[in-house]
Amino acid sequence: EAQLVESGGALVQPGGSLRLSCAVSGFTFGRFDMSWGRQSPGKGLEWVSSIDNVGGRTAYADSVQGRFTISRDNTKNTLYLQLNNLNTEDTAMYYCAKGWSPVYSTLRGQGTQVTVSS
Repeated sequence: EAQLVESGGALVQPGGSLRLSCAVSGFTFGRFDMSWGRQSPGKGLEWVSSIDNVGGRTAYADSVQGRFTISRDNTKNTLYLQLNNLNTEDTAMYYCAKGWSPVYSTLRGQGTQVTVSS
């Protein structure tokens, strides 16, 4: 059974950093593009970042460009999202997803909560 399990979310102060991880099992990780999305209370799922299957191409939402970095380790079947210079607007549940678009993905994890607050 294909599964995505996120971890690394936490409560952090504005300006802080976190690294989210997504452990993948049940499918050939290195054959698929992957992505991160996030959802705040009362809002829809928002695309954050995507990476191609070999890590050679990445893309970011304007709101996180220059602060977040997506990466992957195909030997460990793990997707990462480095979050730097966090602000309160980054508070959300973060999901990893199979495929380039987390919104249209058929497989997403259960999410990991990131809360930015002083």
